[in-house]
Amino acid sequence: MRVIAGIAKNSRLKIPRGWSGRPTADRVKESLFNIMGPRIPGSHFLDLYAGTGNVGIEALSRGAARVVFVERDKRAVKIIRDNLVHVGLAQRAEVLAQDVFLALRQLSGQQFDVVFLDPPYEQNLELPTLEAIDRHGLLARGGIVVAESSKRQALPGEVGRLVQYRQHQVGDTMLSFYQPGIAGEED
Repeated sequence: MRVIAGIAKNSRLKIPRGWSGRPTADRVKESLFNIMGPRIPGSHFLDLYAGTGNVGIEALSRGAARVVFVERDKRAVKIIRDNLVHVGLAQRAEVLAQDVFLALRQLSGQQFDVVFLDPPYEQNLELPTLEAIDRHGLLARGGIVVAESSKRQALPGEVGRLVQYRQHQVGDTMLSFYQPGIAGEED
């Protein structure tokens, strides 16, 4: 696992020994950032179910102003912090070592340009997480939410004020893009 582009390009990232998590694969991450492109520089980015910090660190490397990582597994939290120091990007990051739903309540009122969620597959956490993001009003004007899931996990077209405007499949992984709006409209 490595940083693909930006100031930390080609830096290797650590994974906790014996960790059962599933880091976002490099080719999925590459597709994700190719699609998001110009949204990243200067953005405030929220990485939910952050695991090793792989996606949020990529955002920092590509110019995100700030990334908040949320992960409850203590071993993974330590690895996120180690990886941030290793790539020299810790000063623009905050790591919340807690449950995602508790963190979303605590972050209520803060605004993020991009919210990325990659919950463990087959645990049906995508929909309640999307609902909580919408309920707590975490998106800045023009912001987006990206949910990574198994291609076998069907996500709804609308969740509260969030409307799915794009899906992109990479192997067994589906990336679903949401923005606030009215069904059928795109910003």
